[in-house]
Amino acid sequence: MVGQRRVVITGIGVVAPGGIGRDSFWELITSGRSATRTISAFDASAFRSRVAAEADFDPLAHGLTPRQSRRMDRVAQFAVVSAREALADSGLTVDELPPERTSVTIGSAVGCTTSLEREYAVVSDSGRSWLVDHEYAVPHLYDYLVPSSLAREVAWEVGAEGPAAVVSTGCTSGIDAVGHGCELIREGSADVVLAGASDAPISPITVACFDAIKATTPYNDDPEHASRPFDNTRKGFVLGEGAAVFVLEEAGRAAARAAHCYAEISGFASRCNAFHMTGLRPDGREMAEAIGAALAEARVDGGDIDYVNAHGSGTKQNDRHETAAMKRALRSHAYEIPVSSIKSMVGHSLGAIGSIEIAACALAIEHDVVPPTANLHEPDPDCDLDYTPLTARELPVSSVLTVGSGFGGFQSAMVLTEAARGGLAA
Repeated sequence: MVGQRRVVITGIGVVAPGGIGRDSFWELITSGRSATRTISAFDASAFRSRVAAEADFDPLAHGLTPRQSRRMDRVAQFAVVSAREALADSGLTVDELPPERTSVTIGSAVGCTTSLEREYAVVSDSGRSWLVDHEYAVPHLYDYLVPSSLAREVAWEVGAEGPAAVVSTGCTSGIDAVGHGCELIREGSADVVLAGASDAPISPITVACFDAIKATTPYNDDPEHASRPFDNTRKGFVLGEGAAVFVLEEAGRAAARAAHCYAEISGFASRCNAFHMTGLRPDGREMAEAIGAALAEARVDGGDIDYVNAHGSGTKQNDRHETAAMKRALRSHAYEIPVSSIKSMVGHSLGAIGSIEIAACALAIEHDVVPPTANLHEPDPDCDLDYTPLTARELPVSSVLTVGSGFGGFQSAMVLTEAARGGLAA
């Protein structure tokens, strides 16, 4: 790390199931309560899986204008509201941001799916017309089609004129977008980056896709306990939605203005297994390699990690793969480190969840609390690590590892460390 520009988190904004805003999110995930419920966004009665973790989000109540709420898809609304909270939390204002040195990087797995599906239903008369009538489409349909609109909306919001990008690597998009933002600062392309991810996938087309491969849970009669990562009775993940956006700053700049720093992003790495669209090798080698590379970049030993935020989706394949990866990368230390999955409480919001989990990690360092894995009553014998069942745990947290795994073979890992570590201002 000698001579390298360092990156710290100085602002956090969150839109999540169970409560809008960083504080509501933290209260939910440390209480061990689940925000999962029967889907209310549409009539899901015909589907195999009819539960999801929905965000109670009103764009007007959360500061968007009627024009913005009409123009933007739900996924962009989440991103903008999260960016506003992150900027306010950082103590910066738009006028204080140097436009050409401010960048935006937003992750998303499925982009503006909600609006695209809705508009297709309109122009095709609910699929009855093969030749669609474009005159019935809203004028903003192009924005829904082009994923770059997500980064554009956030860039417009904060006046960013530096590099802007959308990162879409499936369920690792949220980690990868923040990792990309770090690299922009480290290489000198930016001093401030609004980085994070957003997804709003709770729509018929998404639910149908996961139904087809039986990846989501059939526990429709008990929504609150449907998401059961690492539990022997689990039968798939619970779809979620939400966003988290961070203000990332070059550490020297943050110290010069005496900013509060939640954490330093010390290491990041990603790998692809080049193996199967949805399948995972049981040995977890590629995830283990990503973990090892992230630890090496952070100059942190596996034994120095105080908490592992697991991908923990609640599918048997993923949970066992991830457990093997942690054992492979962390060796004997894997059995000593608390691990948990917040998807047990906020569901799996696809591309957004990686950033939401980074928020959980930064707040774990801030408060010295490890969030629990809810609904873990009967551990899978093949998942034999310390998964922090049911109840949050208070303990010193100065180094955290968070990991993600996505369809297509994407495997990512990030290390966050206490901001005071290495002489940074706290």
